[in-house]
Amino acid sequence: MNARTAVVVEDDHDVGDAISQLLDQAGFDVTVARTGAEALTLVSEGRPDLVTLDLTLPDIDGVEVCRQIRTVTDCYVIVVSGRAAEVDRLVGLEVGADDYLVKPFSMRELQARVAALFRRPRSGDAPAEAATARPEPAPSVDVDPTDSEGCSDLTLNRGAREVRVSGREIDLTRTEFDLLAHLVGNPGVVVPRDELVRAVWASDFVPESTHVVDVHLANLRRKLRSARNGNQWIRTIRGVGFRFDPCCP
Repeated sequence: MNARTAVVVEDDHDVGDAISQLLDQAGFDVTVARTGAEALTLVSEGRPDLVTLDLTLPDIDGVEVCRQIRTVTDCYVIVVSGRAAEVDRLVGLEVGADDYLVKPFSMRELQARVAALFRRPRSGDAPAEAATARPEPAPSVDVDPTDSEGCSDLTLNRGAREVRVSGREIDLTRTEFDLLAHLVGNPGVVVPRDELVRAVWASDFVPESTHVVDVHLANLRRKLRSARNGNQWIRTIRGVGFRFDPCCP
């Protein structure tokens, strides 16, 4: 039986120990990092399934730590921070965090948010019921490389969790892929922000504002645009939501 792994990045010993204990009880093999440099080493070498990340660290700002984590792994990242301003939340999400939890918070809420994230499986993973028990190893999945959606220039393969633009694979975060997959699955249809929140986060413990959808989609569109000379497949419908236009020039 293989436990999931987690790195808790927290210089406050009491908070770090509390999070570590919670995740251990939920079935994770947990390592605690007290500095940003230590966290980056642990993440790079261990490739954990989950990182909880404080933004205020004694050596490297947590935003930069998150940015560097995203260069080596697409693991789930939950920012756990005392910075409550909207700009801090948005910056955290912009650099790749999957969720943002403001201190002080209840351990029960953190547990629920972790469980919600793990209901969004990675490639080849089976959806988890919740972060309350040690998971069984994920079964292998046969991926059909021809099972793709999208259009001639942009293709998305759900089984492989792979997106290509003109044949070139695009590196997306888990949240960016899930948002794009939902839009691609509804071509030409305006999808409201709250529907995207329900589809992607799939939990009662969802981001406090649907504005986080705009942040993740802005990152997604920037990656798609840079890969294809400004091509825009995702349209913003003011006051409503977003639409995927397969034939958009």
